[in-house]
Amino acid sequence: MNRGGTHAHPAGVWRPGSVPEQLGVAGLGAAGAAAAYQAAMGGDGLWLPCPLRTLTGIPCPLCGMTTAATGLASGDLGAALAANPFVLLLAGFTLVMAVLMAARALGRLDPPAQWPASRRRQGYWVAGVLAAASWAFQLHRFGWV
Repeated sequence: MNRGGTHAHPAGVWRPGSVPEQLGVAGLGAAGAAAAYQAAMGGDGLWLPCPLRTLTGIPCPLCGMTTAATGLASGDLGAALAANPFVLLLAGFTLVMAVLMAARALGRLDPPAQWPASRRRQGYWVAGVLAAASWAFQLHRFGWV
């Protein structure tokens, strides 16, 4: 595919992914694990507790994410949102990245361009604000604020 002098990689050619793509792959793996866990165990608790909450009693920004993911995998949107509403953002991001990665793998899109430093800083700020908002939600959920 030729777009103004740039060439997309032919389908089936491996190339390292961008950080968002790598996070998307991790999200797809987590979604698969949540669905498998839900199918195998019925989503009744996990054997691996949150280390921060276990050691200090303070929930981490991602507390409830496993419960939210298994709730989402079982179709219980209410339980997912009650555990961690940010699961919808992560699920949406994962879905978008899966579509983009598939389009790139099929040669329909060019490889991702390197983000300039200013865009990367913006991404870090967005991620930091979302993590802080998730932590505030968890602190409120567990009665810390």
